[in-house]
Order: sequence, then structure tokens, then C-alpha cells
Amino acid sequence: MGSSATTLASGAPNLGSQPVAHATSRGYNAAIGYLRGFLVILVLAHHSAVAYFWGVPTSRAPLLKVPMFWRAFPIVDPHAHSALLTLFISFNDTFFMSLMFFVSGLFVWPSLVRKGNTPFLRNRFKRLGIPFLFAAAIVAPLAYYPSYLMAGGRGVAGYVHDWLSFGDWPTGPAWFIWLLLAFDLAAGAIFVFAPGFGDALSELVENGREHPVRLFAMFVVASMAAYVPMVAVFGPLAWVSIGPFQFQTARLFHYAVYFLAGIGVGAYGIDRGLLAPDGKLARHWGRWTLAMLVIFVASIAFSLMAISQRSPLSPGTANVMGGFVFALTCGAISFAVLALFVRLITRSNPIFDSLSDNEYGMYLIHYMFVSWLQMALLAIALGPITKTIAVFSGVLLLSWGTSAGRRRASAIRRIV
Repeated sequence: MGSSATTLASGAPNLGSQPVAHATSRGYNAAIGYLRGFLVILVLAHHSAVAYFWGVPTSRAPLLKVPMFWRAFPIVDPHAHSALLTLFISFNDTFFMSLMFFVSGLFVWPSLVRKGNTPFLRNRFKRLGIPFLFAAAIVAPLAYYPSYLMAGGRGVAGYVHDWLSFGDWPTGPAWFIWLLLAFDLAAGAIFVFAPGFGDALSELVENGREHPVRLFAMFVVASMAAYVPMVAVFGPLAWVSIGPFQFQTARLFHYAVYFLAGIGVGAYGIDRGLLAPDGKLARHWGRWTLAMLVIFVASIAFSLMAISQRSPLSPGTANVMGGFVFALTCGAISFAVLALFVRLITRSNPIFDSLSDNEYGMYLIHYMFVSWLQMALLAIALGPITKTIAVFSGVLLLSWGTSAGRRRASAIRRIV
């Protein structure tokens, strides 16, 4: 998440109008800083659209009885569904959280080397642990209350009673924060017991500048090895929920692969390896974008075939084959997005600088705005895309403005 250690946890310095393709300041990389802001915008747009895509349940009453499902889709609009939004959500879900873990790993090893293990972990607890507690205790209950009302809830007192009766504590998008903290803790332990680990990872990715296709192939194979066995056992939709700690079961080691890949690329050097502005990944961004589109379309075709009533595949076989397809598609989209940002971000922009400053705060608080705005639009006769745009616009302005306002306090700015 953020600054010199992870993404989503620091702001960008003001670079004025200077070229930024090679600009760094205390570890800051403008292309990566703008990328993480873009990913947060995708998260906001994704959650703004989940009430309106094909496949969500149209009856609200059973939602409270399905522990994880209603928390993934807290508001459901039974009268506004869009196939286009389904495609958008499928595209996002394939890659954006994985890429967030990759970006989060980029500055981990340099930060460990520079600060040492204890200061690094102290910083991570401050900048991830405290925001996670805030999101779990304040943001999540506020975000899920509209869903409770839509499911026939019994007011605030009934909500508190039912919430405490879940047996766990839903945290919404904050699951990413605690899992990232867990990965950082693991990285800190590795740094103590195997200080050469970062160098070993960097050796695996050192040819990324001139041979990104080789690195891509290695990356996808590692992702497949991590994901396919898990999805074969647990399926693609299962979640683990222990108290306030949730994660998507099949993707746990897949996310770890992306985080480790980020550590390797960062340990070798962001500006001189895979993400070098003059490297082959950046120079051939058009080819990577075309490959991404072809692979994504093929993955959609496979998904439609797999869920068809005439599909020759058993559910188990479909999960395994879908696991290979997911890992390949996730890698293709991630590499294409990285290529686009490294190649095309050449100058700073005040709006993007502000977004980079505030993206962590926006990620923390946006979910409560999403659910309340979606509930407010339920009774209004608008199309699903219009509603999504309206919700997203409101969420963007409210979360951005709230984050910017709260960060005026130095104590909060030091954390988010």
C-alpha cells in the first residue's frame, strides 16, 4: 500500500510540471504512483457497479442468510442490470487486486534494507494496522447498514444485535489491508532469517528489461501453480472469514505470488528492470495491450462455455481449466497495464498528484458512500449504467474530498 514500503499508504510529492518518466524522490516513482491511484479509481467504479450487473440475486431477503455473499453485494437493484457492467466487473475482478499486491511489493525490500526490520514493521503496523481497525470498526458497519435495511432489518438496535451475532466481523474492502500487513510481516521475517532472499528474487527478474515475455511466462506459470490447486479444492468463490480477517480462499497464494514478484522487481530496481521507461515492456505497450484484449475475450468465451447448460465440462474440470485461464488472463492484463503506465506517464498533473496523495484514504472510506448512494437510487427509474455513473461520481467526489480534508491534520496525514 503506500510510500517507500507499499502502495496505498502514502502520498506523492508535488513534482510540478517536470517530466516524470524517470523521476524519483525518496523512492517515489510517478508512473507507479499514478498507477496505484488508477487502481483505487477502479475499485471505486467496481463497487459502484456491483448492484447492477447480471447474476446478482434479485431478492434481498435471503442476503442476510448467506454469510459472505451479501457482504460482496450489499445493495442489489432488481430492476437495473447490464451485461456491459458484467463485462466491466469481470475484467476488474480478473486483475486489479492482484496488481495491487504486485505494486504493494515493489518498495518492500528497498525499505527493509534502508530502515531495518523493526522500523519497517513499526511503520507497517501504523500505516496498515491502524487504518484496518478504523475500517473494520467504523466504515464497515456504516457501509452494511443500508443492506440490512433493504433485507428487512429492525433498526439500529436490531442491526447491532444481528451484526454481533454473525460469528465474525465483515470488513468489506479492508480485507486487502490486513492481508497486505500479513504479507509485510512475512517479508520482515524473511529479511531477518534469509537476508539474501531479495537478491535471489531480483536475479529471477533481472532480464525483465530486455526479455519481458520470458518473465511473463515465468510469472504466469508461478501463478498457475499457486492458484489451480486451490481453486480445484475450494472453488473460485469461497471465502475464509475468521473474526475481522477475510480473504478469498483460492486466491491466497496467487496474491502472494504477485506480492513476491513485486518484491523481486523492486529489489532489482524499478527504473532499470521490467518497469524501465525505455525497456521492452514499455516500448511494446501496444502489443501487450492487443494481447491483453485477445486473451480476455478468449477467457470470456471460455466462461460462457463453462457455465452453459450444454457444457461438456464437469464443475471440477471447469474449475481447474478456469484456474489456468484466470492466471493467464490476470498476468496478461497486469503486464499490459504496467506497460501502459510506464510508457505513457511522462509528465506530472496536479489532479493526478492529488489523487496519488489521497488514494489510500479514498480506499479506506469509499464503501460506506457506495452503499448509501446505491440505496438512495433504488426508487429512481434510471438505467443501470446511468445509476453506476451517478454512484461512482458521488463516491469519487465524497471520498476524495473527505480524504483531502482529513489529511489536513498532520496526525492523520502521517498514517494515510
